[in-house]
Amino acid sequence: MAVAAIAGLAFGPVSLPPGGVAAELLDLIPGVDIHSGLTERDAAILLQLRLPRVVLALLAGAMLSLAGACYQGAFRNPLADPYLLGAAAGAGLAVTAVVALRGADLGSLPPSVPLAAFAGALIAVALTYLLGVGGRDRSPASLILAGVAVSAFLAAGQTYLMQRNADDIRAIYSWLLGRLATNGWHEVRLLLPYAVVTTVVVLALRRELDVLSVGDDEASSLGLHPQRSRFILIAAASLGTAAAVSVSGLIGFVGIVVPHIVRMLAGGSYRAILPLSMLFGAAFLALADLAGRTFAAPAEIPIGVVTAFVGGPFFVLVLRSAKRVLT
Repeated sequence: MAVAAIAGLAFGPVSLPPGGVAAELLDLIPGVDIHSGLTERDAAILLQLRLPRVVLALLAGAMLSLAGACYQGAFRNPLADPYLLGAAAGAGLAVTAVVALRGADLGSLPPSVPLAAFAGALIAVALTYLLGVGGRDRSPASLILAGVAVSAFLAAGQTYLMQRNADDIRAIYSWLLGRLATNGWHEVRLLLPYAVVTTVVVLALRRELDVLSVGDDEASSLGLHPQRSRFILIAAASLGTAAAVSVSGLIGFVGIVVPHIVRMLAGGSYRAILPLSMLFGAAFLALADLAGRTFAAPAEIPIGVVTAFVGGPFFVLVLRSAKRVLT
């Protein structure tokens, strides 16, 4: 994660020396006095433009990855992630409604937007769960199909709002593709409290995810209340997803790519999967943002497009590996 952060800060349309970047960051620590060698212009680019953007990428990536790992454990489904369960679509519809109906500016979102996105995400996940698990068919495939249906329905509502508010359609469409453009530290300050709450709650219950993985009957025999634990975990993961979506747009596949890579490296215990997913997810999104800023410079590729290029083929591989479970 540290390497990804330094790379994101050093490289771009204007390249900065990585050593000077690291020294300038260390100089920000109280009591540390290091001369970085950066010019005043380079220091302004680093501290006022790139640092807020990279911090936002680290936070959003950590939240989406943590949410994906949490959903996969809570639903005992290797294909669950904020995108496939409809959480991102629900949050996206809520943000679009706030922007379109109340005239909010995407460049300086009010504090109420993450809460509206949280409500939308929670409703979407609840609908997906009721449709996918409420009947006799409780297979992982039914949950994913329910998520696709809910996402399609919410996307239709989002499209309707965009068509009814043509003046805002360009800004909303840019947001839908994913973007980490920042207005100083405003977006970071908006996301940080929700990220802290989500992290504390999910990591505090990481042992319960390990217990849930053996099944509800076995978890109950071990003294756990499965439904209560699952609700708290899903609510916390939805809060983190909604906050990330509200400031960065719809960025897909982070929540499914990163936890699977972590499982391959660290095993199946959620005591390791959750914190490592946060670190790897933060690094993944910071590097994806760097790729979007540099591959087509001076133009910028939306970060959602970059993650889709990586995540699409990876999802196909995961789907093939989970074939026996789905059938």
